[in-house]
This record gives sequence, C-alpha cells and structure tokens, in this order.
Amino acid sequence: MAKIYHLTTCSTCQKIIKQAEAAGITFEKQDIKTQAITPEQIDEMKRLAGSYEELFSRRSQKFRPMGLHERSLTEKDYRDFILQEYTFLKRPVVVAGDKIFVGNNPRVVEEMIQELK
Repeated sequence: MAKIYHLTTCSTCQKIIKQAEAAGITFEKQDIKTQAITPEQIDEMKRLAGSYEELFSRRSQKFRPMGLHERSLTEKDYRDFILQEYTFLKRPVVVAGDKIFVGNNPRVVEEMIQELK
C-alpha cells in the first residue's frame, strides 16, 4: 500500500487522492499538519527523491517572509526547514516501495496513477 503525505485542508491534495482512489489505489494517509513528519520519514523521502531540495516547496507562504528567497540554501537547510514547518514539504508526496512521487504536477500525478494501479 502506498503512503501519502498530504494536507486534509489542501483542495489539490484532496483532488489527487480522489482521482487515485477512483483508479483503485489505496493509501495510508498522513496529514502532515496534524501528524508531523519524522526525521526518519524525511530521510527516507530524500533517499528516494535524491535530494531534500526536490522535496522543498518554494511556494510555501513562509518562503519569502522568512527571506529564504535571498539565501543560498544547503541540503541541511532544506531538511531542517521541512522538519520545522510542514508547509515547506512539496505536496503531496506518495511513497510506494522504492518509488516516490513528489508534488502536484499533472505529469507526476498521471505517472503515479499509472505506476500504482
């Protein structure tokens, strides 16, 4: 069974979950707002995705107010910010075995649905 890291309040996440479930995919769901991501979980996501930067959302409403757009961030910075603030995780993240699907790009969502059907 695939695990999805999402926000219950995110309409895009909910649309993707509904679309995947209609294709017969079931998820173990983790709402990252109510159940924080653990260091072990983010490290496993990084192992599958290749970098913490790949998991980091520059669209977070906190990105600019914190002045992060003016800094050169390291992998450690990306990891630390994701662990400190759930909105920095690009959503949704789906982990199924050794496969990971990050974000809501239509191509990524379609690939996830095709792989997990």
